[in-house]
Amino acid sequence: MSEGIVVSDTVRVPPRALTVRAVRASGPGGQNVNKVATKVDLRVDLDAIEGLSDGARARLRALAASRLDADGRLVMTSQAERTQAGNLEDARDKVRRLVRAALVRPRARVATRAPVGAEQRRLDVKRRRGALKRWRTRPGGDE
Repeated sequence: MSEGIVVSDTVRVPPRALTVRAVRASGPGGQNVNKVATKVDLRVDLDAIEGLSDGARARLRALAASRLDADGRLVMTSQAERTQAGNLEDARDKVRRLVRAALVRPRARVATRAPVGAEQRRLDVKRRRGALKRWRTRPGGDE
């Protein structure tokens, strides 16, 4: 097996967390696609990733929710390249980008209020609109 995936100075995916399987790719490619297993199916055990904080691990699980298999492993496939080695590197890069995205802590939302003037203008517009609609109704009609 190859080496692990280095995401940052502190975060890495060890080789024991990776499982690689080569399968036949789908789509066009002539004779080559029928006889060469170039598509790569890379599975990553999320619990074995080293250096992730609890928050980052939770964000990673949320980001990878649609890509988890029955055992809770991340499934990353690639068939963009013509060679198995190219697809393996592409799949490893996809994992690296996903883990890196999970490391970014989202900014906390700061609750703000609309200015009093803006609120007043909004209510004035609503009042004028309502008056215009009332003016359009038939006089003395309750419907």
